[in-house]
Amino acid sequence: CPLLIVAQDCRDVEHLVREAFRSESAPDARIFYVGQKPEWKSPDQPLRHDPWFLKSIPTIVKLQNGKEVARLVEGEVASGLASFIQP
Repeated sequence: CPLLIVAQDCRDVEHLVREAFRSESAPDARIFYVGQKPEWKSPDQPLRHDPWFLKSIPTIVKLQNGKEVARLVEGEVASGLASFIQP
């Protein structure tokens, strides 16, 4: 199932993400909030480390059998989400 990472300041794509995963045919998804800007920018932010190593937000990570197979980052989310969630 894809893993969704959306930050507080990424509200502009949150509605797109929620709509994309709302249909019954959409894959399962989880949204993780990285917190406010100071929390996200902290080198101690857990999502910046193993296993995710996030550098930018929003980021959507696609998993198959528990392993990352693809990722959309920042502007790619709005433009590529529909095709990204296709099986």
